[in-house]
Amino acid sequence: MEKIISVIFKVESEGYQAMTELRRAPVNDAFVVTQAALVKKTNGGIVSLDAFDTGIDTQDDTEAGGLIGMFVGVLGGPLGMLLGSGLGMLTGSVIDSGDAVHSASLIEKVTEQLMDGEVALIALEQEAEEGAAQRMLSKFDVSIVEEDAAEVEEEIEEAIRAQKEMEREARAKLRDAKKADRKQKIEENRAKLQADFKAFKEKFKK
Repeated sequence: MEKIISVIFKVESEGYQAMTELRRAPVNDAFVVTQAALVKKTNGGIVSLDAFDTGIDTQDDTEAGGLIGMFVGVLGGPLGMLLGSGLGMLTGSVIDSGDAVHSASLIEKVTEQLMDGEVALIALEQEAEEGAAQRMLSKFDVSIVEEDAAEVEEEIEEAIRAQKEMEREARAKLRDAKKADRKQKIEENRAKLQADFKAFKEKFKK
């Protein structure tokens, strides 16, 4: 099965080490990794540290593209920052926190579990042996989550749609705010002009 694996490292150097090992040998008898990215949570935001893409899907063997590139893009975008502020805030009292974590998408799990200063390796893999990649990475101090890549791709597409809608609403609110500010400024200009005319006419009454 094709999976997206998220590996959160407590030690940043171990994240780089794991990334180097995958880059050097992305294909073996147990699993194949075609795309990977190393990201870090800093000051509440998520930034990309390193990435590679075999080019199988994207024709680019230097930077992460395709599915992992989109995933990292969502993590580092406004939606990722919102989700990273806490599942509890998003779910409210509709479902308890246990259900929230269980039903959360991989995007939510990563943004919620990745603490400030920690790094995460996100990779697209296909396994010949169940849990092979997890066993290779378990030598590090990590927490690992795997999800069906096809399901994650649908989650990412939905997240991108949601993010675009958020941006559309934000732009609309900004336009409305500008209109309100402009209207207020116009009224202030009108009042000033009227006061100037009034003062001018008063001079002739004296």
